[in-house]
Amino acid sequence: MRHFAFFLLLSAGLFTACHTTKKGLSDDKTIPLFNGKDLTGWVNYGREKWYVEDGLLICESGQYKEYGYLGTEQKFKDFDLTLEFKQEVNGNSGVFFRCSVDGTKVAGWQAEVAPKGQHTGGIYESYGRGWLIQPIPSKEEILKENEWNTMRIRCVGDEVTTYLNGIEMITLKDEKIGQADGQIALQIHDGGGIKVKWRNINIKRL
Repeated sequence: MRHFAFFLLLSAGLFTACHTTKKGLSDDKTIPLFNGKDLTGWVNYGREKWYVEDGLLICESGQYKEYGYLGTEQKFKDFDLTLEFKQEVNGNSGVFFRCSVDGTKVAGWQAEVAPKGQHTGGIYESYGRGWLIQPIPSKEEILKENEWNTMRIRCVGDEVTTYLNGIEMITLKDEKIGQADGQIALQIHDGGGIKVKWRNINIKRL
């Protein structure tokens, strides 16, 4: 009887462990968008420079000094995106969401990535209403110049929230955003002199 009881306990424990493991796997929906090796899974729009060096994704202005975008092949509607960026020279860039790109014309919304004092974490609608919301002035100091910063963008339905280095920058509810679907895209601003490094780009579908 003791051996039988032990067998039952052992079997129950194995069942629980297996059940927990399977549940844990099913709950993990995080997708790495950048593999650290090449631009697999991305589409280059425009004539500016996008390349991988030392495991980092780098965007850099080329000779044409135009807008440039690197968009995901997949579309994401409701998601939680995290990434790290480090600005070099002029770091005027951005992270577009629920967007589409035609040539170098983008339709959608941008979580701003820009030099200090230029509203990193705010939401801008390109070829539309312009600035929808900017962080309050005191939050402009959260950006770390010439260092790695972590941005998080959470978009569910008509609500989008951005975070910079763990601090909430803005929360916006907007009907037009709620109706849209589309790609994630990184930007090179026009005018030349742009260089930004990116790493640890991960997204979770919600």
